[in-house]
Amino acid sequence: MTITDQQVTAVLNRLHAEADRVDDLHVEAARPALEAMADPRALAELLGEAYLPVPREVGELLYTLVRGTRARTVVEFGSSFGISTLYLAAAVRDGGIGGRVISTELHPGKAAAARGHLAEAGLGAYAEVRGGDALETLGDVAGPIDLLLLDGWEQLYLPVLVSLRARLRVGALIVADDTEVNGGRLSDYLAHVRAPGNGFHSLPLAMGDGLELTTVADGAH
Repeated sequence: MTITDQQVTAVLNRLHAEADRVDDLHVEAARPALEAMADPRALAELLGEAYLPVPREVGELLYTLVRGTRARTVVEFGSSFGISTLYLAAAVRDGGIGGRVISTELHPGKAAAARGHLAEAGLGAYAEVRGGDALETLGDVAGPIDLLLLDGWEQLYLPVLVSLRARLRVGALIVADDTEVNGGRLSDYLAHVRAPGNGFHSLPLAMGDGLELTTVADGAH
């Protein structure tokens, strides 16, 4: 099983440890500016050295969701240094059905690092990390999309979801991260996926910094 493969776990262990070492320092130093900024490119540059990863338990959940649903096309908004991408790619590889992760990252240095970490873990053939604005880089992703992870800048969760809505199959899963720590900035997104009539069924999960797990219940609205 790839998720317990020594080559993969060595990379994940190192990245998680590095994130634990540096992230609090980087985020705390940037906090005053973060509260005043709204531009995603400025935010990405400000936190260009911060990992901002999913915790291990969320990574394990992502792996389980991809394996359990036999997801073939997985889309990720917000690769950062590739920790979550590694969990997703490991699941796609273990699924054995020719699946692929298509991920996007605004910060060019992080996108390059994520590609390197996937290659180091032996998972480069199962994931593609695209650099740039997600509303552009994901424009040509062919559906049906089986699972979507939203883990980039919160103000873009809803625009990214709307841009991909027609390509999400009925029964597809959407995982939105950081819903507790950044709930105020996600109010529009959460209202949208929870509103009757929008074609979703959604519930919060108390894991990591808060997750919203959503399924596409009806065809594109």
